[in-house]
Amino acid sequence: MSEEVSLQQVVIRRADRPGDLGWVVMAHGELYAEQFGFNTDFEALVAKIVGDYATRHSPATEAAWIAEIDGERTGCVFLVAADEPEVAKLRVLLVAPSGRGLGLGTRLVEQSLDFARAAGYRYVTLWTTDNLVSARRIYEHFGFTLADEEPGHRFGHDLVGQNWTLDLRSSPAE
Repeated sequence: MSEEVSLQQVVIRRADRPGDLGWVVMAHGELYAEQFGFNTDFEALVAKIVGDYATRHSPATEAAWIAEIDGERTGCVFLVAADEPEVAKLRVLLVAPSGRGLGLGTRLVEQSLDFARAAGYRYVTLWTTDNLVSARRIYEHFGFTLADEEPGHRFGHDLVGQNWTLDLRSSPAE
């Protein structure tokens, strides 16, 4: 009896193809509604982040990536400049269920942090909610620390918003 082994081709690439940005918004809207019951306020937030990136990003200091498995989009992350000098924001990290367990979230964040270091950032911040446990484990793995948190009603639920910070000078490149 022979077993068939399927090897998946995993690629992390820049989000620069037609449909990439729309996929980011759609995937967030659909997955977060399905998994967490988030309403369209969340999709609107993601659409604003993606729209701002699409119309105003600086390629030297901001980038976005798509993870693909066998040519199908399955994950994403953005790194954009914050309002403060030398500070970047990690935004819209997502790995679809079909890509989970393969280390894609870690690879996407690693790609972002490598870019941030090369672009000269000293700090990377991010905002998330306390219910996103898997993402939090990735952030902690890279040395992000919880800066503050605030309970509130967001996306149709009572959630705790969290701000995380990473000092790139004190965290080794993975």
